[in-house]
Amino acid sequence: MFLMHVTDGESAAKVLAGLMVSDGPRPEYADAFQPFAPLIGSWDLDVAWYDDDGAVTRQTKGEWHFGWALDGRAVADIWITPSRAARPTDGDGEWGLSIRIHDPELNAFRSTWLGPKAAFVMPFIAHADADSTANTRWVFTGITETAFHWRNEDETDDGRTILRQTFVARRQL
Repeated sequence: MFLMHVTDGESAAKVLAGLMVSDGPRPEYADAFQPFAPLIGSWDLDVAWYDDDGAVTRQTKGEWHFGWALDGRAVADIWITPSRAARPTDGDGEWGLSIRIHDPELNAFRSTWLGPKAAFVMPFIAHADADSTANTRWVFTGITETAFHWRNEDETDDGRTILRQTFVARRQL
């Protein structure tokens, strides 16, 4: 049996949120998490999906929220597509959660993405550089204070790279 102790009228949701979210990275993790520091905050997205030939098959608006988590030992993010505002016209979509922790032995990030709509769990290793031999790559590029791009691509057995999805992100004001 598992019991969560809630005091002083706090809801379980507020207790969990307070334990999950941190004000910043712990000092001993600040350098390791520097690649994610510019992403902390909330972003509006233009989201596109592509077929195997590179043609856009679907587009919608989305949102992505990044924050320090787990006592500053992790970076967590939640992306929502379609965005909450677009759901009345674009329908129900996915809320994805990623947790990223730094593994000093790998000099990389161990990450897990959870997609609850389809009960999908994807563990992966993330590197701060663009050199990767993974079959599936999630790549952040063009990161500035106000914008960035993200792409999901797969490499086929014959060495072709197929673009699956892109996010064009603009920081929410």
